[in-house]
Amino acid sequence: MNKISILWADDEIDLLKPHILFLQEKGYDVKTAISGDEAVGMIKAETFDVVFLDENMPGLSGLETLSRIKDYRSDLPIVMITKSEAEQIMEDAIGSKISDYLIKPVNPNQILLSLKKIFENKRLVSEKTTSNYQQEFRQIGMSLSDDHNAENWKDIYKKLVFWELELDKSDDESMSDMLAMQKQEANAAFSKFIEANYIKWLHSPLSAGKAGAEGAPLMSHTVLKSKLNPLLDRKEPIFLVVIDNLRFDQWKMIEPKIKELFKVEEESLYYSILPTVTQFARNALFAGLMPSEIEKIRPDLWRNEEDEGSKNQFEQEFMNAQLKRWGRDIKSSYHKIVNHNEGKKLADSISNLMQNKLNVIVYNFVDMLSHARTEMEVIRELADDESAYRSLTVSWFEHSPLHDIIKKIAEKKGSLVITTDHGSIRVSEPSKVVGDKNTSTNLRYKQGKSLSYEKRDVLEVKNPADAFLPRINVSTTYIFAKQDKFFVYPNNFNHYAHYYRNTIQHGGISLEEMLIPFVTLSAKQVI
Repeated sequence: MNKISILWADDEIDLLKPHILFLQEKGYDVKTAISGDEAVGMIKAETFDVVFLDENMPGLSGLETLSRIKDYRSDLPIVMITKSEAEQIMEDAIGSKISDYLIKPVNPNQILLSLKKIFENKRLVSEKTTSNYQQEFRQIGMSLSDDHNAENWKDIYKKLVFWELELDKSDDESMSDMLAMQKQEANAAFSKFIEANYIKWLHSPLSAGKAGAEGAPLMSHTVLKSKLNPLLDRKEPIFLVVIDNLRFDQWKMIEPKIKELFKVEEESLYYSILPTVTQFARNALFAGLMPSEIEKIRPDLWRNEEDEGSKNQFEQEFMNAQLKRWGRDIKSSYHKIVNHNEGKKLADSISNLMQNKLNVIVYNFVDMLSHARTEMEVIRELADDESAYRSLTVSWFEHSPLHDIIKKIAEKKGSLVITTDHGSIRVSEPSKVVGDKNTSTNLRYKQGKSLSYEKRDVLEVKNPADAFLPRINVSTTYIFAKQDKFFVYPNNFNHYAHYYRNTIQHGGISLEEMLIPFVTLSAKQVI
Protein backbone atom coordinates (compact mmCIF):
# COMPACT_ATOMS: atom_id res chain seq x y z
CA MET A 1 0.00 0.00 0.00
CA ASN A 2 1.35 3.48 -0.92
CA LYS A 3 2.20 5.84 1.89
CA ILE A 4 -0.12 8.77 2.51
CA SER A 5 1.70 11.88 1.29
CA ILE A 6 1.41 15.02 3.45
CA LEU A 7 2.46 18.58 2.62
CA TRP A 8 2.91 20.71 5.75
CA ALA A 9 3.13 24.46 5.09
CA ASP A 10 4.25 26.68 7.99
CA ASP A 11 6.70 29.59 8.14
CA GLU A 12 8.02 28.13 11.43
CA ILE A 13 8.41 24.62 10.09
CA ASP A 14 11.66 23.99 12.01
CA LEU A 15 9.70 24.12 15.28
CA LEU A 16 7.47 21.32 13.99
CA LYS A 17 10.30 18.83 13.37
CA PRO A 18 9.25 16.54 16.27
CA HIS A 19 5.73 16.32 14.80
CA ILE A 20 7.09 15.55 11.35
CA LEU A 21 9.38 12.80 12.68
CA PHE A 22 6.44 11.35 14.61
CA LEU A 23 4.34 11.15 11.43
CA GLN A 24 7.20 9.62 9.47
CA GLU A 25 7.63 6.95 12.14
CA LYS A 26 3.90 6.20 11.77
CA GLY A 27 4.43 5.53 8.06
CA TYR A 28 3.42 8.86 6.53
CA ASP A 29 5.46 10.62 3.84
CA VAL A 30 5.85 14.28 4.88
CA LYS A 31 7.20 17.16 2.84
CA THR A 32 7.36 20.78 3.99
CA ALA A 33 6.95 24.33 2.68
CA ILE A 34 7.73 27.58 4.48
CA SER A 35 5.30 29.84 2.58
CA GLY A 36 2.02 29.82 0.78
CA ASP A 37 3.64 30.44 -2.58
CA GLU A 38 6.01 27.51 -2.09
CA ALA A 39 3.09 25.25 -1.05
CA VAL A 40 1.06 26.15 -4.15
CA GLY A 41 4.09 25.52 -6.38
CA MET A 42 4.72 22.10 -4.80
CA ILE A 43 1.09 21.07 -5.20
CA LYS A 44 1.25 21.94 -8.90
CA ALA A 45 4.44 19.91 -9.28
CA GLU A 46 3.67 16.89 -7.08
CA THR A 47 0.75 14.79 -5.87
CA PHE A 48 -0.23 15.05 -2.21
CA ASP A 49 -3.03 13.34 -0.29
CA VAL A 50 -3.51 16.04 2.36
CA VAL A 51 -2.20 19.49 3.31
CA PHE A 52 -1.57 20.89 6.80
CA LEU A 53 -1.75 24.64 6.34
CA ASP A 54 -0.75 27.36 8.81
CA GLU A 55 -3.27 30.17 8.74
CA ASN A 56 -0.88 32.95 9.84
CA MET A 57 2.02 33.07 7.35
CA PRO A 58 3.76 36.19 5.99
CA GLY A 59 3.22 36.94 2.32
CA LEU A 60 0.44 34.75 0.97
CA SER A 61 -1.82 34.10 3.98
CA GLY A 62 -3.21 30.73 4.91
CA LEU A 63 -6.69 31.61 3.66
CA GLU A 64 -5.31 32.96 0.38
CA THR A 65 -3.19 29.83 -0.02
CA LEU A 66 -6.25 27.70 0.72
CA SER A 67 -8.19 29.46 -2.01
CA ARG A 68 -5.43 28.96 -4.60
CA ILE A 69 -5.02 25.29 -3.70
CA LYS A 70 -8.77 24.70 -4.03
CA ASP A 71 -8.77 26.45 -7.41
CA TYR A 72 -6.14 24.01 -8.59
CA ARG A 73 -7.26 20.86 -6.72
CA SER A 74 -10.74 21.25 -5.27
CA ASP A 75 -10.77 17.65 -3.96
CA LEU A 76 -7.56 17.92 -1.90
CA PRO A 77 -8.23 17.63 1.87
CA ILE A 78 -6.82 20.59 3.82
CA VAL A 79 -6.37 20.88 7.58
CA MET A 80 -6.13 24.52 8.72
CA ILE A 81 -3.87 25.18 11.72
CA THR A 82 -3.93 28.55 13.50
CA LYS A 83 -3.10 30.29 16.75
CA SER A 84 -6.28 32.36 16.46
CA GLU A 85 -9.73 31.32 17.59
CA ALA A 86 -11.32 34.34 15.91
CA GLU A 87 -14.80 33.39 14.72
CA GLN A 88 -14.40 35.17 11.36
CA ILE A 89 -11.24 33.22 10.48
CA MET A 90 -12.92 29.93 11.38
CA GLU A 91 -16.00 30.81 9.31
CA ASP A 92 -13.86 31.81 6.31
CA ALA A 93 -11.87 28.58 6.51
CA ILE A 94 -14.92 26.35 6.97
CA GLY A 95 -16.70 28.18 4.16
CA SER A 96 -13.77 27.30 1.92
CA LYS A 97 -14.45 23.62 2.57
CA ILE A 98 -11.55 22.62 4.77
CA SER A 99 -11.50 19.05 6.05
CA ASP A 100 -10.50 19.91 9.64
CA TYR A 101 -9.45 22.81 11.88
CA LEU A 102 -6.77 22.66 14.62
CA ILE A 103 -5.72 25.31 17.16
CA LYS A 104 -2.04 25.73 18.05
CA PRO A 105 -0.26 24.31 19.88
CA VAL A 106 -1.19 20.97 18.35
CA ASN A 107 -0.01 17.66 19.74
CA PRO A 108 0.82 14.51 17.74
CA ASN A 109 -2.36 12.69 18.77
CA GLN A 110 -4.52 15.55 17.46
CA ILE A 111 -2.74 15.31 14.12
CA LEU A 112 -3.19 11.55 13.96
CA LEU A 113 -6.88 11.85 14.84
CA SER A 114 -7.36 14.42 12.07
CA LEU A 115 -5.71 12.11 9.53
CA LYS A 116 -7.83 9.18 10.66
CA LYS A 117 -11.00 11.25 10.31
CA ILE A 118 -10.05 12.18 6.76
CA PHE A 119 -8.79 8.83 5.48
CA GLU A 120 -10.60 6.28 7.59
CA ASN A 121 -13.98 7.93 8.06
CA LYS A 122 -15.31 6.59 4.77
CA ARG A 123 -14.10 3.07 5.58
CA LEU A 124 -15.57 3.17 9.08
CA VAL A 125 -18.89 4.53 7.82
CA SER A 126 -18.94 1.88 5.10
CA GLU A 127 -18.29 -0.92 7.61
CA LYS A 128 -20.98 0.39 9.96
CA THR A 129 -23.46 0.71 7.09
CA THR A 130 -22.71 -2.83 5.94
CA SER A 131 -23.13 -4.22 9.43
CA ASN A 132 -26.42 -2.40 9.97
CA TYR A 133 -27.82 -3.51 6.62
CA GLN A 134 -26.88 -7.13 7.31
CA GLN A 135 -29.10 -6.98 10.40
CA GLU A 136 -31.91 -5.20 8.52
CA PHE A 137 -31.58 -7.64 5.58
CA ARG A 138 -32.77 -10.54 7.70
CA GLN A 139 -35.71 -8.56 9.10
CA ILE A 140 -36.86 -7.34 5.67
CA GLY A 141 -36.39 -10.82 4.20
CA MET A 142 -38.53 -12.46 6.87
CA SER A 143 -41.22 -9.78 6.54
CA LEU A 144 -41.69 -10.42 2.80
CA SER A 145 -43.50 -13.66 3.58
CA ASP A 146 -46.02 -11.83 5.81
CA ASP A 147 -49.52 -10.86 4.73
CA HIS A 148 -49.01 -7.14 4.08
CA ASN A 149 -51.50 -4.37 3.38
CA ALA A 150 -51.05 -1.25 1.26
CA GLU A 151 -49.50 0.78 4.09
CA ASN A 152 -47.02 -1.98 5.05
CA TRP A 153 -45.70 -2.05 1.49
CA LYS A 154 -44.95 1.67 1.68
CA ASP A 155 -42.84 1.06 4.79
CA ILE A 156 -40.97 -1.81 3.13
CA TYR A 157 -40.21 0.26 0.05
CA LYS A 158 -39.01 3.21 2.15
CA LYS A 159 -36.62 0.87 3.97
CA LEU A 160 -35.28 -0.55 0.71
CA VAL A 161 -34.70 2.94 -0.70
CA PHE A 162 -33.03 4.07 2.53
CA TRP A 163 -30.53 1.21 2.34
CA GLU A 164 -30.04 1.69 -1.37
CA LEU A 165 -28.93 5.27 -0.77
CA GLU A 166 -26.83 4.32 2.25
CA LEU A 167 -25.01 1.56 0.37
CA ASP A 168 -24.30 4.01 -2.47
CA LYS A 169 -21.88 5.61 -0.01
CA SER A 170 -20.21 2.27 0.70
CA ASP A 171 -17.58 0.42 -1.34
CA ASP A 172 -19.00 -2.97 -0.41
CA GLU A 173 -20.36 -4.27 -3.72
CA SER A 174 -21.44 -7.55 -2.16
CA MET A 175 -23.95 -5.69 0.05
CA SER A 176 -25.27 -3.78 -2.97
CA ASP A 177 -25.71 -7.08 -4.76
CA MET A 178 -27.59 -8.47 -1.75
CA LEU A 179 -29.88 -5.45 -1.76
CA ALA A 180 -30.54 -5.80 -5.50
CA MET A 181 -31.58 -9.42 -4.95
CA GLN A 182 -33.76 -8.41 -2.02
CA LYS A 183 -35.50 -5.77 -4.16
CA GLN A 184 -36.20 -8.46 -6.76
CA GLU A 185 -37.69 -10.66 -4.07
CA ALA A 186 -39.74 -7.74 -2.74
CA ASN A 187 -41.03 -6.90 -6.23
CA ALA A 188 -42.07 -10.52 -6.78
CA ALA A 189 -44.11 -10.43 -3.56
CA PHE A 190 -45.44 -6.95 -4.34
CA SER A 191 -46.62 -8.07 -7.81
CA LYS A 192 -48.61 -10.89 -6.20
CA PHE A 193 -50.07 -8.41 -3.73
CA ILE A 194 -51.16 -6.03 -6.52
CA GLU A 195 -52.60 -8.91 -8.54
CA ALA A 196 -54.71 -9.94 -5.54
CA ASN A 197 -55.86 -6.44 -4.53
CA TYR A 198 -55.73 -3.86 -7.32
CA ILE A 199 -59.14 -4.45 -8.92
CA LYS A 200 -60.71 -4.74 -5.46
CA TRP A 201 -59.30 -1.34 -4.47
CA LEU A 202 -60.91 0.34 -7.47
CA HIS A 203 -64.34 -0.82 -6.30
CA SER A 204 -63.79 0.00 -2.60
CA PRO A 205 -64.10 3.22 -0.58
CA LEU A 206 -60.94 5.08 0.42
CA SER A 207 -59.29 3.59 3.51
CA ALA A 208 -58.39 5.57 6.61
CA GLY A 209 -54.75 5.23 5.54
CA LYS A 210 -53.69 3.35 8.66
CA ALA A 211 -51.92 0.00 8.91
CA GLY A 212 -54.52 -2.74 8.89
CA ALA A 213 -57.23 -0.44 7.52
CA GLU A 214 -59.69 -1.81 4.99
CA GLY A 215 -60.42 -0.16 1.66
CA ALA A 216 -58.36 1.44 -1.07
CA PRO A 217 -55.14 3.37 -0.48
CA LEU A 218 -54.60 6.84 -1.94
CA MET A 219 -54.21 6.47 -5.69
CA SER A 220 -53.76 8.72 -8.73
CA HIS A 221 -57.42 9.68 -8.97
CA THR A 222 -57.93 10.34 -5.22
CA VAL A 223 -54.65 11.83 -3.99
CA LEU A 224 -55.23 15.50 -4.93
CA LYS A 225 -58.66 15.65 -3.29
CA SER A 226 -57.22 14.15 -0.11
CA LYS A 227 -53.87 15.98 0.01
CA LEU A 228 -54.09 19.16 -2.09
CA ASN A 229 -57.67 20.34 -1.50
CA PRO A 230 -57.18 21.05 2.26
CA LEU A 231 -54.06 23.14 1.49
CA LEU A 232 -56.17 25.58 -0.52
CA ASP A 233 -57.55 26.94 2.77
CA ARG A 234 -54.15 28.49 3.51
CA LYS A 235 -53.49 32.19 3.02
CA GLU A 236 -50.36 31.78 0.90
CA PRO A 237 -50.39 30.60 -2.74
CA ILE A 238 -49.91 26.89 -3.38
CA PHE A 239 -47.51 25.67 -6.08
CA LEU A 240 -48.17 22.09 -7.22
CA VAL A 241 -45.06 20.83 -9.03
CA VAL A 242 -45.55 17.52 -10.84
CA ILE A 243 -42.17 16.15 -11.94
CA ASP A 244 -42.99 13.52 -14.52
CA ASN A 245 -41.64 10.02 -13.76
CA LEU A 246 -39.96 10.94 -10.44
CA ARG A 247 -39.17 7.86 -8.37
CA PHE A 248 -39.04 7.97 -4.59
CA ASP A 249 -35.26 7.38 -4.54
CA GLN A 250 -34.78 10.31 -6.93
CA TRP A 251 -36.88 12.50 -4.65
CA LYS A 252 -34.70 11.52 -1.67
CA MET A 253 -31.62 12.53 -3.66
CA ILE A 254 -32.88 16.03 -4.51
CA GLU A 255 -34.53 16.50 -1.10
CA PRO A 256 -31.43 17.97 0.63
CA LYS A 257 -31.26 20.79 -1.94
CA ILE A 258 -34.94 21.57 -1.52
CA LYS A 259 -34.68 21.43 2.29
CA GLU A 260 -32.20 24.31 2.14
CA LEU A 261 -35.20 26.42 1.12
CA PHE A 262 -38.26 24.62 2.51
CA LYS A 263 -39.34 22.67 5.56
CA VAL A 264 -40.89 19.29 4.81
CA GLU A 265 -44.32 19.20 6.45
CA GLU A 266 -45.35 15.78 5.19
CA GLU A 267 -43.68 13.16 3.03
CA SER A 268 -45.90 10.29 1.91
CA LEU A 269 -46.26 7.73 -0.85
CA TYR A 270 -49.33 7.06 -2.95
CA TYR A 271 -50.17 4.36 -5.51
CA SER A 272 -50.08 5.11 -9.21
CA ILE A 273 -52.90 3.52 -11.17
CA LEU A 274 -52.22 1.00 -13.95
CA PRO A 275 -50.87 1.44 -16.52
CA THR A 276 -48.11 3.47 -14.88
CA VAL A 277 -47.73 5.79 -17.86
CA THR A 278 -48.39 9.49 -18.36
CA GLN A 279 -51.43 9.08 -20.62
CA PHE A 280 -53.37 7.22 -17.91
CA ALA A 281 -51.80 8.12 -14.55
CA ARG A 282 -51.36 11.86 -15.03
CA ASN A 283 -54.77 12.36 -16.62
CA ALA A 284 -56.28 10.50 -13.64
CA LEU A 285 -54.26 12.69 -11.26
CA PHE A 286 -55.56 15.97 -12.70
CA ALA A 287 -59.08 14.79 -13.43
CA GLY A 288 -59.64 13.04 -10.11
CA LEU A 289 -61.22 10.28 -12.17
CA MET A 290 -60.23 6.92 -13.59
CA PRO A 291 -59.57 6.77 -17.36
CA SER A 292 -62.88 5.17 -18.37
CA GLU A 293 -64.73 7.76 -16.26
CA ILE A 294 -62.90 10.56 -18.05
CA GLU A 295 -63.74 9.00 -21.41
CA LYS A 296 -67.42 8.73 -20.44
CA ILE A 297 -67.77 12.25 -19.01
CA ARG A 298 -65.51 14.08 -21.48
CA PRO A 299 -65.14 11.93 -24.62
CA ASP A 300 -64.03 15.07 -26.47
CA LEU A 301 -60.95 15.34 -24.22
CA TRP A 302 -59.90 11.70 -23.86
CA ARG A 303 -57.36 10.32 -26.34
CA ASN A 304 -56.93 6.56 -26.92
CA GLU A 305 -53.80 4.79 -28.15
CA GLU A 306 -54.73 4.94 -31.83
CA ASP A 307 -55.67 8.64 -31.70
CA GLU A 308 -53.16 11.09 -33.13
CA GLY A 309 -51.52 13.90 -31.15
CA SER A 310 -50.63 14.33 -27.50
CA LYS A 311 -52.52 12.15 -25.04
CA ASN A 312 -52.07 14.76 -22.27
CA GLN A 313 -53.12 18.03 -23.85
CA PHE A 314 -56.14 18.71 -21.62
CA GLU A 315 -54.62 18.54 -18.13
CA GLN A 316 -55.57 22.13 -17.32
CA GLU A 317 -59.21 21.48 -18.24
CA PHE A 318 -59.21 18.32 -16.08
CA MET A 319 -57.71 20.19 -13.11
CA ASN A 320 -60.21 23.06 -13.43
CA ALA A 321 -63.12 20.61 -13.51
CA GLN A 322 -61.81 18.86 -10.40
CA LEU A 323 -61.46 22.17 -8.56
CA LYS A 324 -65.05 22.94 -9.47
CA ARG A 325 -66.22 19.61 -8.02
CA TRP A 326 -64.44 20.50 -4.79
CA GLY A 327 -66.40 23.76 -4.70
CA ARG A 328 -63.22 25.79 -5.19
CA ASP A 329 -63.83 29.03 -7.07
CA ILE A 330 -60.21 30.15 -7.09
CA LYS A 331 -57.73 31.80 -9.42
CA SER A 332 -55.26 29.27 -10.80
CA SER A 333 -52.63 28.77 -13.50
CA TYR A 334 -51.17 25.81 -15.37
CA HIS A 335 -47.71 25.53 -16.96
CA LYS A 336 -46.11 22.58 -18.73
CA ILE A 337 -42.33 22.81 -19.07
CA VAL A 338 -40.68 20.64 -21.71
CA ASN A 339 -37.43 22.51 -22.37
CA HIS A 340 -34.81 24.72 -20.70
CA ASN A 341 -36.00 28.04 -22.14
CA GLU A 342 -39.59 27.47 -21.03
CA GLY A 343 -38.28 26.78 -17.51
CA LYS A 344 -36.21 29.97 -17.44
CA LYS A 345 -39.18 32.00 -18.64
CA LEU A 346 -41.39 30.59 -15.89
CA ALA A 347 -38.73 31.27 -13.23
CA ASP A 348 -38.75 34.92 -14.27
CA SER A 349 -42.53 35.16 -13.88
CA ILE A 350 -42.99 33.64 -10.39
CA SER A 351 -43.77 37.07 -8.89
CA ASN A 352 -46.75 37.41 -11.23
CA LEU A 353 -48.10 34.01 -10.12
CA MET A 354 -48.27 34.98 -6.44
CA GLN A 355 -51.74 36.47 -7.01
CA ASN A 356 -53.10 32.98 -7.82
CA LYS A 357 -54.29 30.62 -5.10
CA LEU A 358 -53.03 27.57 -7.05
CA ASN A 359 -50.26 27.31 -9.63
CA VAL A 360 -49.74 23.94 -11.32
CA ILE A 361 -46.33 23.26 -12.89
CA VAL A 362 -45.70 20.06 -14.86
CA TYR A 363 -41.99 19.45 -15.41
CA ASN A 364 -41.09 16.77 -17.93
CA PHE A 365 -37.32 16.36 -17.62
CA VAL A 366 -37.01 13.10 -15.65
CA ASP A 367 -39.26 11.27 -18.10
CA MET A 368 -37.18 12.56 -21.00
CA LEU A 369 -34.03 11.43 -19.18
CA SER A 370 -35.31 7.87 -18.80
CA HIS A 371 -36.25 7.71 -22.49
CA ALA A 372 -32.94 9.27 -23.54
CA ARG A 373 -31.13 6.59 -21.58
CA THR A 374 -32.75 3.99 -23.84
CA GLU A 375 -32.10 5.84 -27.09
CA MET A 376 -28.72 7.57 -26.54
CA GLU A 377 -25.52 5.65 -25.94
CA VAL A 378 -23.87 8.54 -24.07
CA ILE A 379 -26.73 8.66 -21.53
CA ARG A 380 -26.54 4.88 -21.12
CA GLU A 381 -22.87 5.26 -20.23
CA LEU A 382 -23.48 8.17 -17.84
CA ALA A 383 -26.32 6.30 -16.08
CA ASP A 384 -24.87 2.82 -16.23
CA ASP A 385 -26.42 1.74 -12.92
CA GLU A 386 -29.04 2.93 -10.45
CA SER A 387 -26.57 4.97 -8.41
CA ALA A 388 -25.32 6.78 -11.52
CA TYR A 389 -28.89 7.38 -12.71
CA ARG A 390 -29.75 8.98 -9.37
CA SER A 391 -26.61 11.13 -9.52
CA LEU A 392 -27.48 12.28 -13.02
CA THR A 393 -30.91 13.35 -11.77
CA VAL A 394 -29.32 15.40 -8.96
CA SER A 395 -26.82 17.02 -11.32
CA TRP A 396 -29.64 18.01 -13.66
CA PHE A 397 -31.77 19.39 -10.82
CA GLU A 398 -28.98 21.51 -9.35
CA HIS A 399 -28.45 23.29 -12.68
CA SER A 400 -32.04 23.32 -13.91
CA PRO A 401 -34.57 26.14 -14.19
CA LEU A 402 -36.75 24.03 -11.86
CA HIS A 403 -34.24 24.66 -9.05
CA ASP A 404 -34.48 28.40 -9.82
CA ILE A 405 -38.29 28.20 -9.87
CA ILE A 406 -38.31 26.56 -6.44
CA LYS A 407 -35.88 29.18 -5.09
CA LYS A 408 -38.18 31.96 -6.31
CA ILE A 409 -41.21 30.28 -4.69
CA ALA A 410 -39.28 30.11 -1.40
CA GLU A 411 -38.30 33.78 -1.64
CA LYS A 412 -41.95 34.72 -2.12
CA LYS A 413 -43.03 32.47 0.79
CA GLY A 414 -45.29 30.26 -1.28
CA SER A 415 -46.26 26.76 -0.17
CA LEU A 416 -44.90 23.94 -2.32
CA VAL A 417 -46.20 20.48 -3.17
CA ILE A 418 -43.93 18.11 -5.10
CA THR A 419 -45.29 14.93 -6.60
CA THR A 420 -45.28 12.85 -9.78
CA ASP A 421 -47.56 10.68 -11.88
CA HIS A 422 -45.60 7.38 -11.88
CA GLY A 423 -42.12 5.97 -11.42
CA SER A 424 -39.94 3.65 -13.51
CA ILE A 425 -37.91 0.46 -13.23
CA ARG A 426 -34.74 -0.86 -14.82
CA VAL A 427 -35.86 -3.91 -16.82
CA SER A 428 -33.81 -7.06 -17.30
CA GLU A 429 -36.01 -10.05 -18.24
CA PRO A 430 -37.71 -10.26 -21.66
CA SER A 431 -41.16 -11.83 -21.87
CA LYS A 432 -42.65 -12.94 -25.19
CA VAL A 433 -45.90 -11.41 -26.36
CA VAL A 434 -47.82 -11.71 -29.61
CA GLY A 435 -50.34 -9.15 -30.86
CA ASP A 436 -51.69 -7.60 -34.04
CA LYS A 437 -50.51 -4.36 -35.61
CA ASN A 438 -52.90 -2.31 -33.44
CA THR A 439 -51.40 -3.54 -30.17
CA SER A 440 -49.90 -0.72 -28.05
CA THR A 441 -46.13 -0.35 -28.20
CA ASN A 442 -45.21 0.19 -24.53
CA LEU A 443 -42.71 -2.37 -23.18
CA ARG A 444 -44.34 -2.70 -19.74
CA TYR A 445 -48.01 -2.96 -20.68
CA LYS A 446 -49.97 -3.99 -23.75
CA GLN A 447 -53.48 -3.12 -24.85
CA GLY A 448 -54.97 -5.07 -27.75
CA LYS A 449 -57.07 -7.97 -28.93
CA SER A 450 -56.09 -11.63 -29.34
CA LEU A 451 -52.95 -11.13 -27.25
CA SER A 452 -50.77 -14.15 -26.53
CA TYR A 453 -48.39 -13.94 -23.57
CA GLU A 454 -46.71 -15.74 -20.67
CA LYS A 455 -49.41 -15.63 -18.00
CA ARG A 456 -46.98 -15.98 -15.10
CA ASP A 457 -45.25 -12.75 -16.19
CA VAL A 458 -48.32 -10.51 -16.22
CA LEU A 459 -51.43 -9.22 -14.51
CA GLU A 460 -54.14 -9.67 -17.12
CA VAL A 461 -57.34 -7.63 -17.28
CA LYS A 462 -59.69 -9.22 -19.79
CA ASN A 463 -62.59 -6.94 -18.90
CA PRO A 464 -61.24 -3.35 -19.02
CA ALA A 465 -64.27 -2.07 -17.10
CA ASP A 466 -63.01 -3.96 -14.03
CA ALA A 467 -59.95 -1.68 -13.98
CA PHE A 468 -61.84 1.43 -15.18
CA LEU A 469 -59.89 1.38 -18.45
CA PRO A 470 -61.23 2.27 -21.91
CA ARG A 471 -62.37 -0.59 -24.10
CA ILE A 472 -61.20 -0.03 -27.66
CA ASN A 473 -63.20 -2.97 -29.03
CA VAL A 474 -65.21 -5.90 -27.68
CA SER A 475 -62.15 -8.12 -27.21
CA THR A 476 -59.69 -5.58 -25.74
CA THR A 477 -57.34 -7.06 -23.12
CA TYR A 478 -54.77 -5.23 -20.99
CA ILE A 479 -51.66 -6.95 -19.64
CA PHE A 480 -49.16 -5.45 -17.19
CA ALA A 481 -45.61 -6.73 -16.80
CA LYS A 482 -44.61 -7.79 -13.29
CA GLN A 483 -41.29 -7.14 -11.56
CA ASP A 484 -38.51 -6.26 -14.06
CA LYS A 485 -40.01 -7.99 -17.12
CA PHE A 486 -40.37 -6.27 -20.50
CA PHE A 487 -42.37 -7.36 -23.51
CA VAL A 488 -40.68 -8.45 -26.72
CA TYR A 489 -42.27 -9.83 -29.90
CA PRO A 490 -40.99 -13.20 -31.19
CA ASN A 491 -39.81 -11.59 -34.44
CA ASN A 492 -36.13 -10.70 -33.98
CA PHE A 493 -36.52 -11.54 -30.28
CA ASN A 494 -32.82 -11.72 -29.39
CA HIS A 495 -32.01 -8.36 -30.96
CA TYR A 496 -34.73 -6.46 -29.08
CA ALA A 497 -34.18 -8.39 -25.86
CA HIS A 498 -30.55 -7.26 -25.92
CA TYR A 499 -31.38 -3.70 -26.99
CA TYR A 500 -33.93 -3.03 -24.25
CA ARG A 501 -32.36 -5.03 -21.42
CA ASN A 502 -31.07 -2.73 -18.65
CA THR A 503 -33.13 0.24 -19.91
CA ILE A 504 -35.49 2.26 -17.72
CA GLN A 505 -39.17 1.70 -18.50
CA HIS A 506 -42.60 2.24 -16.97
CA GLY A 507 -46.15 1.05 -17.45
CA GLY A 508 -46.17 -2.12 -15.34
CA ILE A 509 -46.17 -3.36 -11.76
CA SER A 510 -43.25 -2.70 -9.43
CA LEU A 511 -42.54 -0.84 -6.21
CA GLU A 512 -40.54 1.72 -8.19
CA GLU A 513 -43.36 2.47 -10.66
CA MET A 514 -46.38 2.37 -8.36
CA LEU A 515 -45.22 3.77 -4.99
CA ILE A 516 -44.50 7.42 -5.67
CA PRO A 517 -43.86 10.53 -3.57
CA PHE A 518 -46.27 13.25 -2.49
CA VAL A 519 -44.47 15.92 -0.45
CA THR A 520 -45.90 19.05 1.19
CA LEU A 521 -43.42 21.84 2.05
CA SER A 522 -43.49 25.33 3.55
CA ALA A 523 -40.91 28.06 2.99
CA LYS A 524 -38.34 28.51 5.73
CA GLN A 525 -38.33 31.74 7.71
CA VAL A 526 -35.20 33.82 7.11
CA ILE A 527 -33.48 34.57 10.43
